[in-house]
Amino acid sequence: MADAVKLTCTQCGQANRVPTDRLLAGPKCGVCGAKLADGTVGTLDMPTLTKAVKGDDLPIIIDFWAPWCGPCRMMAPEFAKAAKGLAGHVRFAKIDTEEHPRASSQFGIRGIPLLILFHRGREVARLPGARPAAEIERFVREHVAISA
Repeated sequence: MADAVKLTCTQCGQANRVPTDRLLAGPKCGVCGAKLADGTVGTLDMPTLTKAVKGDDLPIIIDFWAPWCGPCRMMAPEFAKAAKGLAGHVRFAKIDTEEHPRASSQFGIRGIPLLILFHRGREVARLPGARPAAEIERFVREHVAISA
């Protein structure tokens, strides 16, 4: 990993450079002060999603979901638990496919919930269906290198 990584703020969309040795210390956005890699799940809009997927140096896993989807709501706490478990190594975010229907067509989504893992501007893998936290963490670890 480089001496610094680029992270897009999920709140304001600003690109930030964060020293790698500060990733576990709760770095904040230089513009709005939002936490960048604290193990919480960010909520994205389409421009921020595109910017984060294409520009971020840390892997990011996106939960494509909708409020009317029972399995999506059921998985939300598990997704948040997995985010805590991989804090500082992988970023977690979600996008509401009902509010942002372009996401479904842009990423070829045929069913939700769907997790898509991105790293360095490309899609790495997909995991369909509601999953427990341990399975989400295992999926991420199988597809991207995470330092201890």
